[in-house]
Parts: sequence; C-alpha cells; structure tokens
Amino acid sequence: RFYAGGSERSGQQIVGPPRKKSPNELVEDLFKGAKEHGAVAVDRTAKSGGETSKPKPFAGGGYRLGATPEEESAYVAGERRPNSSQDVHVVLKLWKSGFSLDSGELRSYQDPSNAQFLDDIRRGEVPAELRRLARGGQVNLDMEDHRDEEYVKPKSVFKAFTGEGQKLGSNAPQVMGTSSPAQQAENEAKASSAIVINESEPVTNIQIRLADGGRLVQKFNHSHRIRDIRLFIVDARPAMAATSFVLMTTFPNKELTDENQTLKEANLLNAVIVQRLT
Repeated sequence: RFYAGGSERSGQQIVGPPRKKSPNELVEDLFKGAKEHGAVAVDRTAKSGGETSKPKPFAGGGYRLGATPEEESAYVAGERRPNSSQDVHVVLKLWKSGFSLDSGELRSYQDPSNAQFLDDIRRGEVPAELRRLARGGQVNLDMEDHRDEEYVKPKSVFKAFTGEGQKLGSNAPQVMGTSSPAQQAENEAKASSAIVINESEPVTNIQIRLADGGRLVQKFNHSHRIRDIRLFIVDARPAMAATSFVLMTTFPNKELTDENQTLKEANLLNAVIVQRLT
C-alpha cells in the first residue's frame, strides 16, 4: 500500500499491484498444496530395519503424488519392484530459481509455459506431460526440496551401451542389442497405434533416426506437434523415457526447440528428424 499527499491519516490510499511471490514462497505453496491433497512426507534419514547400504534409485526426502486429486499418495518403504515398460518414475527437484525433472535442464518458475505444470503439482496431480509418457501406466512422482540451493547441471554419467549397432572388425557385422527383435517390434507397433490419425486431414511421413542407430518411419497429420514425435520415440524405445535428448533437422542441422509447433508450422512435412542425446 502507498499513500499520496498529506499525512498517513489524511492522504489518499493507493493499493499497488499484488506482490509476486518469492521462489521460497512458491515452493512452500507447492509442497503445501501437494500435502493437502494426500501427498506423504518422506523422512530423508529414515531407513527400514532390513535396508542395506547399497544405492537406491531415489533416496531423498520429499512427497509422492497420486495421479489424480481423488487418489491419495502412498509411500512404499524398502526396495522398489522393477517397473513395467509403461511405468514412469520421475523426481521433481525444486530449486531456488526453478525446477528440474530427474537430471534435466532447469525450468523457470516464471516461464508461462510451465504454469500449467506447476498448477497441477499445487493441486496434488501428476502433470499431463508426465502421464502421457506412461500411456496409461503408473506415474510415480517424487518431490525434492532444494529451495536454498542454486541449480547445478548434473555431470554426465557413463552408461553402458544398451541400444543397437554393428560389431566392427568382422566381415559380416552383427546387429547387437539387449532387447529381442520381437519385443522391439511390439514396442514400435504400440507406439504407432498410439498416434491417432485423422484420415480426413492431410498426412505426412516422418523418418526418425534414433541415437541408438535405429530408424523409425511414422505417419502423422500436418496438425500433429513436434512433442508428438518425442512421445512416439519414447513409446517405441521405453528405455529412453528417462534419457534427455533433443530433436534436430538435417541440412541444415537445427535443434527443434519449440515442440508446441505443428509439423506444418515447423516445415517438417516428409522430413527427416534426428535424435541427439544431451
């Protein structure tokens, strides 16, 4: 509040614009909203009696949210059972100046494109972009409180190669991979069927060159968006759900940063898209 003219008693009172919440207050609101909708606090130091000291997929303190406001969250102690290919586990880290998902890039609290995501968290819901990754499976979302810390991009961790490729030094190179051809074909078929095509609208074929050496070709409507290509890749290669990657064009090489664009708007009709790990 401000006062114009005279003393505080005789002056005209002017109400200024609402004060923007600080990042600390914003994070507090997110945790408060999640807790009010059934999220369960996890003690960072708590351990069960039979728990060993070997590394866990997630061992931080935070809240686990349900998929909807009606579904109360629950914390399961001890070892997690291996998830099916459709289950997704994500750690949401709330930093001083923004938030990140797993080991991904920092996303600003002030960016309007993140508003819906944060509103979903505040209401105790798993955001739609994470539910789409699961394609009907379970989404386990944990929240970590790092509001007093500046975001630091995690260092790249060496991961053993798990994709496909050719064995060199042989007259007849062999295709190598950890998933069977039958399983891979099944995943690709499911991914293709998840893309809803409106036959009354224009269609285009997109060729996708994957980082694991594979190649996918999929039909899309001109009105499909670049993010639909990303979801298609994750469905076809479930192991990539937790992998950070970007999509790029060829000739010239250009990163597709606005994934809300339609394929027509991005001039990607009958294009070749390249997946690059980051």
